[in-house]
Amino acid sequence: MTSSNHLLDLIRSRPDIQELLRSSFSFDIERKRCGDGLRLASGRSLQPIAGEFAGGAYLLCAEEEGRQPVVFASSDGEGGLIADDLAGALEVIIGLAWQDCLGFSGGDSAKVMQVSAQHLERSLARDNPEIAEERAAVAGALSLQVVPAADLVIRLQEAASRTEPDYVVVDEDGQAYDLPFGEYSEPRLGGWR
Repeated sequence: MTSSNHLLDLIRSRPDIQELLRSSFSFDIERKRCGDGLRLASGRSLQPIAGEFAGGAYLLCAEEEGRQPVVFASSDGEGGLIADDLAGALEVIIGLAWQDCLGFSGGDSAKVMQVSAQHLERSLARDNPEIAEERAAVAGALSLQVVPAADLVIRLQEAASRTEPDYVVVDEDGQAYDLPFGEYSEPRLGGWR
């Protein structure tokens, strides 16, 4: 297991990897202020470690049993657990269009998420033909695995399903974020293309 601090230091020391994470995977360690004021419903604090273009935040939980789970809080008020540690979170982030996969999950169905992931992967490969090389570059630089999308879907669904009760994100006013699972199984206008 690679510690969160070690991984973050590696990212900072490699501007090329930091740029790939920012531009291709929407994980920007320069956007840490996105998660200011957020905490878990249990009262445990969260440490913002990165943001994404739409204003969402990646947050490290306090260490438990030698690990620091990672939660994501979107600017739309949805959030939850994405992995049990930063290495696992980064494997999901680089290996899967994970936010859309959760968004088109049919309310928390691994089967629906698998179908969504297949469509999203095809779309991503069309939009960015270098995605496989970029994934390999980030994984190699950070000593991560390039995990098949089908396996990442299972890991993501299992993690997000454990959001309640311990990983529910709340804002400064105590308002709980919605769980990350969307009710639809495909885009409403035109379906998957």
